[in-house]
Amino acid sequence: MEETLFEELKRYVRFSSEDEAALRALHPVAQPHFQRISEVFYNRILDHPEARHALEGGESQVGRLKVTLVAWMEGLLLGPWDEAYYQKRARIGRVHVRIGLPQHYMFGAMNVLRRELKGIVEASSAMTPARMAVDKILDLELAIMLHTFREDLLAQQARMERLATFGQLSGAIGHELRNPLGVIESSLYVLRSHVNSDERLSKHLGRIGEQVEIANRIVSNLLEILRDAPMSREPVKLAEVVERAASAVAPPETVAFSVEGLADLPLVHGSPDQLRQVFFNLIQNAVQALPGGRGNAKVIGRRSGKGVEVVVEDDGPGVDEITRRRLFEPLITARTGGVGLGLALVKRIVERHGGMIAYEAANPGARFVVHLPV
Repeated sequence: MEETLFEELKRYVRFSSEDEAALRALHPVAQPHFQRISEVFYNRILDHPEARHALEGGESQVGRLKVTLVAWMEGLLLGPWDEAYYQKRARIGRVHVRIGLPQHYMFGAMNVLRRELKGIVEASSAMTPARMAVDKILDLELAIMLHTFREDLLAQQARMERLATFGQLSGAIGHELRNPLGVIESSLYVLRSHVNSDERLSKHLGRIGEQVEIANRIVSNLLEILRDAPMSREPVKLAEVVERAASAVAPPETVAFSVEGLADLPLVHGSPDQLRQVFFNLIQNAVQALPGGRGNAKVIGRRSGKGVEVVVEDDGPGVDEITRRRLFEPLITARTGGVGLGLALVKRIVERHGGMIAYEAANPGARFVVHLPV
């Protein structure tokens, strides 16, 4: 059986079962210091403007992150140091890419932890075997973070290059398609006035009109993704926006559709029409994801720190792992017959409002979480 990356890294630093035992023995001695170490760790980060700026939410998020660091140290000393451990740690490197944290801060942060943990070891003569084990596990942690950081950074650069190419092509194609579509619409108008009572011909002209409307919508979505025009902003009630979006989707009776928690949310500042487009796309996706058009779709509003979250979820099959990695890129879709512009447009609009959107796997189904500042 082929050796995994994590197994290779453990072999390289000679991380053994003796090291695992030494770390577990260190845990009850080090645990009372975890809170103090988290204070030292984040005080050091807040001393550096660039590192502080990279934190999502800045200083306001530090309290939550201290709790997360304590849990991280628990896992560091208790394991198990298996593939699940590797995947969990790898996600940290990916978060560093997403928030734009420079790599050199990873080294500095790991040195803070190394100094504090080794200080605890040195203060207890019975913990001497843990000295080397601490070095090895922190070297492993740093190697995992740097590996996933590099992987995700390269993937992000490739994605930006694809999007730049996509933007150039779609902008040119979109504008060129407007003219022939306009001619078709004008011709349809003339033809309809001469159809009289021929039902068969009227039916076919209607089908042509529907397809022209779909083509126009695709072109509009393409151009909207590329636009960077100033956006008119006003106070927006999300309950009203979602209600308008849901009525436009008009879920069938076979779908149990519900909305909760939106009426109590504070106002957000933005474009009601663009936000309606966001929730129209998400609700439509949720309804269309249900097998056979039957199941549950739900919109949930809640407060989140200094912002609000609107969750759109369904109990359909969810999104497969491969599609999930590029879910918000143009032309990527999990739906048969889908074009793959809806979620790219949603992401574009949400980010223009200073927010962010994330996909979460539900059990069962899919969940999209839109976070917006208030």
